[in-house]
Amino acid sequence: MTNRILLDKRLFQITLERLCHQLIENYDDFRNTAIIGVQPRGVFLANRLHERLEELVGKSVTFGKLDATFYRDDFRRKDKQLEAKVTDIDFSIDDMRIILVDDVLYTGRTIRAAMDALMAFGRPGHVELLTLINRRFNRELPIQPDYVGQTVDTIEDVAVKVQWLDEGSEDCVILEKQHA
Repeated sequence: MTNRILLDKRLFQITLERLCHQLIENYDDFRNTAIIGVQPRGVFLANRLHERLEELVGKSVTFGKLDATFYRDDFRRKDKQLEAKVTDIDFSIDDMRIILVDDVLYTGRTIRAAMDALMAFGRPGHVELLTLINRRFNRELPIQPDYVGQTVDTIEDVAVKVQWLDEGSEDCVILEKQHA
């Protein structure tokens, strides 16, 4: 298999716009609601959604960043030392509606760690998950997204690479064959 573009720049933008409109349908004015991006790559998606939602609803939407490094079940098993990112949640999440955002859902372990990390900040009233890409195969935990940009069925040796304009690339999603 050669590398394949799953979402090009145009489809990427359309997908982000659709996700924003789905959130508006369910959250209306975003009162008592926060968008929280999972570090590192979910923050790129969360930031884009946050900016566009504020444009569409015409008001401020609560936004945060969450690092789950020290809540991962493989934290001490990695060959290389994991590097923690910034957590920026400067508001109470108690009884709030939280939209947890990550770029790719694969095994579910990152989201499990993120939920554990989130609980260290309080007890939200409701948590939903938004992912740009949902990789359905190889899920290890019973975690499913509430909002999905695109669902893809891939085998283990195919990686899903989300590239961001924020990192100097063109916005796109690529399926990439991993070398053995």
